[in-house]
Amino acid sequence: MKFKMAEKSLFAVLLRSPWWISFVVVGLIVLASGALLPKEYFVVGALAGFPIFVVGCIAAWRQLRAPSPAKVAEMIGAVNSMPWRSFADTLAAAWERDGCTVERLAGNGAADMALTRGGKTTLVSARRWKAATHGVEPLRELRAAMQARDASAGVYVVTQGQLSDNARIFARDHGIAVLQDEGVARLLLDKRG
Repeated sequence: MKFKMAEKSLFAVLLRSPWWISFVVVGLIVLASGALLPKEYFVVGALAGFPIFVVGCIAAWRQLRAPSPAKVAEMIGAVNSMPWRSFADTLAAAWERDGCTVERLAGNGAADMALTRGGKTTLVSARRWKAATHGVEPLRELRAAMQARDASAGVYVVTQGQLSDNARIFARDHGIAVLQDEGVARLLLDKRG
């Protein structure tokens, strides 16, 4: 069974926040423990901040390893200037370095690649990566392809334009991850050899 943290939980919010916020929260817990608890319970109260300290360390590690905003912008510019074949090759190479087996799917169907890792298949739709607008229809096609191939997940890649609100809701409700702008750049930058 795979553990998934609730998106709005305190730990999830702190993981997405700047790392130092977690340490400020820990400091506040220690100060409150010192001010509100009897001396003999201070240590117990202060230790309540330990899980948040661990989250802060994880957030700091992730943020220190993340590429700079300038590198992300540079990569987005490079990706947006690529023709389809180069972009597909770059994505496939990044996922292969990540340990996935990449199968290119023929034709102009809803999915362009099938990623396999640990016996699970994820379908990727990336051909419309430069489209100005992204509605629900390509996501419905990807969902149908996922069902036909018995894929456990899907990825829809976007580097320009925005998804409509309906498309974003459809993706969320049907197990389709949207890899957009910065996510694409980070995938490609993090996976460079």
